[in-house]
Amino acid sequence: MTQAGQKPALNAGQIWNMSFGFLGIQIGFELQNGNVSRIFQTLGADVGELAILWIAAPMTGLIVQPIIGHLSDKTWSTRFGRRRPYFLVGALLATLALFVMPNAPALWVAAGMLWIMDASLNITMEPFRAFVGDNLPDRQRTMGYAMQSFFIGTGAVLAGALPWVMTNLMGLSNVAPAGEIPETVRWAFYIGGAALLAAVAWTVFSTKEYSPDDLARFEAASGRARAAGHAPALRSAAQFTSGGMVWVVAGAVIAALVAGARGEGRPAFLGGIEVAQELYVLAALVAGFGAIQLVAASLRKQGRESSGFMEVVSDLFAMPRTMRQLAVVQFFSWFAMFALWIYGTPGVTAYHFGASDAASAAYQDGADWWSLMGSVRNGLAAAAALAFVVVAAKIDRTRLHAINLALGAAGFATMLLIRDPALLWVSQIGIGIAWASIVSLPYAILAGCVPAEKMGIYMGVFNIFIVVPQLLAATLLGFLVTNLFGGEAIYAMVIAAISFVLAAAATLLVTDGDAADAGALQAERA
Repeated sequence: MTQAGQKPALNAGQIWNMSFGFLGIQIGFELQNGNVSRIFQTLGADVGELAILWIAAPMTGLIVQPIIGHLSDKTWSTRFGRRRPYFLVGALLATLALFVMPNAPALWVAAGMLWIMDASLNITMEPFRAFVGDNLPDRQRTMGYAMQSFFIGTGAVLAGALPWVMTNLMGLSNVAPAGEIPETVRWAFYIGGAALLAAVAWTVFSTKEYSPDDLARFEAASGRARAAGHAPALRSAAQFTSGGMVWVVAGAVIAALVAGARGEGRPAFLGGIEVAQELYVLAALVAGFGAIQLVAASLRKQGRESSGFMEVVSDLFAMPRTMRQLAVVQFFSWFAMFALWIYGTPGVTAYHFGASDAASAAYQDGADWWSLMGSVRNGLAAAAALAFVVVAAKIDRTRLHAINLALGAAGFATMLLIRDPALLWVSQIGIGIAWASIVSLPYAILAGCVPAEKMGIYMGVFNIFIVVPQLLAATLLGFLVTNLFGGEAIYAMVIAAISFVLAAAATLLVTDGDAADAGALQAERA
């Protein structure tokens, strides 16, 4: 029973409606994740270039999500709400990008479209995370994020199966002349774009939002006084300056080492290991974080505290303890997933189908099969997400998440042990369970430790710990696969397995604020 002044529980239909848009968002992401490497290779990209070409996607998320989170926190319209305007605008742009991407005439056009597509999907996705935190009471948040995870899995099943279905059931061609995108991929993107827009529109027009005043009242009535716990002393200008200088110098040192090892722009070796030019991107990321702190130091000295930039940076350095702990978990989890997305297609086509020529029928068959395995993986993820609602009532969320990640590590490891591609579905069981957990349980935990008025910006900041490992993967995975594994893409799955094990270990150190509060409340009532 809902106590007076507290946020009321929603029924299953309302939670379904508010989460349904994620079906479309994930169709877009899965078409991107499952087919962009294929498109890049078709347009002439080498396997060693894939990671750096993919860097557009996480870079876009790094920039877009905190901005959209901040803006949506500050938005309110009695007609259009708080988060829903961003859902709809992002969906329209993403649909346009999906229509254009498979018609890219050259590699540089495809790389640019990946940037636009990912920006649009991030505009839509980021407010959806905060949407659950806004609308649901704490006791229903695991269900809300699990429902999102269910639609993520379902959308990915539909998107992943599209090329295979159109080849094997509809008779469309999955091969094309060199340099052209197969007909099956083009139509998959067209259908996916239309589905994305329809699903997001369903949520936009079927769901209402609480006003900022309502949310403030619910927060006060909860008796937890969260906001008071999120007003630590501001980081001083001197602290920003000293921290910024350290990061800028570190970036400069990395760049100098890479430049010295490569000589006059030629590939070079350190101890027998090739120094990849992509490591310059890593240097730029490190130095860029330092530059952000130096800008913040300057603005703080000038007393210019009211900008969105300062709010985002200040909140980054004032994260709740639970959020900092989850950041480590997210880092290793998403590093592993990005390895799968970049190297899944070239790894399976080469290791299981013996094909590395993107124009060959064997390669296209392997790519279609891997896409279908993505549907299996995500179908299992959808089922697992629904099971989490029941299991999370019997075991705390941190231990559940650690177990799920360990299962994912086992799934990655078996991809090398299984040589028959028909049995790759076995590997997808563990990876699917882990994926369902990654996109639900950390968000349920996070929503319980941040103040309602900053739900959007903290969800955006949280995305940094998804994006940074992806950026590192984009700059380091090609280097590691080339130099440690002789360019054999399948061994990226070994790196992914190790990363999941580290994420599982870090999860056991996370303090679940909601669980602790629930325990304290039970103790009080006893």
